[in-house]
Amino acid sequence: MSREIVVLGAGMVGVSVAWHLVRQGHAVTLVDRREPGRETSFGNAGIIQREAVRPYPFPRDLGTLMRVLPNREVDIRYRPTGMVGAASPLFQYWLNSGKSRYSRIVPEYASLIMRCLDTHAPMVEAAGADHLVRRDGWLELYHTRKPLEERLVDARENAERFGVEYEVLDAAGLYAKEPHLKPGLVGAIHWTQPWTVADPGALVMAYAEHFQQQGGRFLQAGVQGVEKGGKGWKIATDAEALEADQVVVAMGPWSGSWLSGLGISVPLFVKRGYHMHYASADENARLNHWIMDAETGFLLEPMRAGIRLTTGAELADLDAPPRYQQLKAAERAARGIYPLGERRDPEPWKGARPCLPDMKPVIGPAPGQDGLWLAFGHGHQGFTLGPVTGLLLSQMMAGETPEVDMTPFRVDRF
Repeated sequence: MSREIVVLGAGMVGVSVAWHLVRQGHAVTLVDRREPGRETSFGNAGIIQREAVRPYPFPRDLGTLMRVLPNREVDIRYRPTGMVGAASPLFQYWLNSGKSRYSRIVPEYASLIMRCLDTHAPMVEAAGADHLVRRDGWLELYHTRKPLEERLVDARENAERFGVEYEVLDAAGLYAKEPHLKPGLVGAIHWTQPWTVADPGALVMAYAEHFQQQGGRFLQAGVQGVEKGGKGWKIATDAEALEADQVVVAMGPWSGSWLSGLGISVPLFVKRGYHMHYASADENARLNHWIMDAETGFLLEPMRAGIRLTTGAELADLDAPPRYQQLKAAERAARGIYPLGERRDPEPWKGARPCLPDMKPVIGPAPGQDGLWLAFGHGHQGFTLGPVTGLLLSQMMAGETPEVDMTPFRVDRF
């Protein structure tokens, strides 16, 4: 039976949910204050990470904590106000990163990651977006042997348990693939399954345009209120008033504040990140793959707009003003392995990853709120997990049995 459905949020997750729902024959309106794919989905590293079967845990070993404490690292930075404001979810995050809890979380999280390529594939094909996608994986680089060997322990287990595929490169093998990297690297892991995207925002836009071609509607407007009423739900925007049988909240880091107005409390916090695009300092130099300096915590990606440098995580309030020291530190480190040239963007991009303390997203119905559905909290992997989230949520909304046990992703687990 066709229903009127409004999806709030046009990032990768919201667009993917809307795409699947309109294909079921529903009248779907997708709402966002900006064009599709212009927030967190715009600024990420552009990797569909089939290898990322383990979510990022909170560091618990003393060595890492002492390294991070001075607040000068590239991979992790924090602001005291942000830490205090998110003290409760961060403490739960720390607890859930302990060995026994984390070991239970990994297979639940992996059940989504393992389906990421299979769910992106039909969307890429339908949207005619194949020109944006490469299927040759990415490289995780190492300066020293010990952390590489430690990482390979996890890689071997992930290959056995979750079908992750990779190739180990010694220094010669690495420089054969990336001859313009500077000397000093001992090797790399080539994750061979992931896909990379030369313009992440453009891929989201392509999915959104195909959604509209199938009969969906996109409304660019700010959401002012959501409440029960009329045929089910009333949504006030600064452009027009909407009514719907069902509403999906897929507003990323803004989801928590909207849900609190409906009496639903979620322990959402954010990890912010920055990026900048660069020219190459050597016109003959070329970056052939997406690369990550695993020991420092930044990525370089050959994007349409130039070589994108993305930082690690900054624990801060969602609306705190930007601080660019982390990006500057990443830039210094990146110049140590690749000949970056001048900056191409007028100012750095800043975004926020919506995170939950057990490292898993919320996907499913809102308890006690008939017709309200939730899809947010994907942390570092919203770009990867948007399509599988859309598929699974559409199956749940249709009353079907989803392909994955969705119990671990219910909001009432909190």
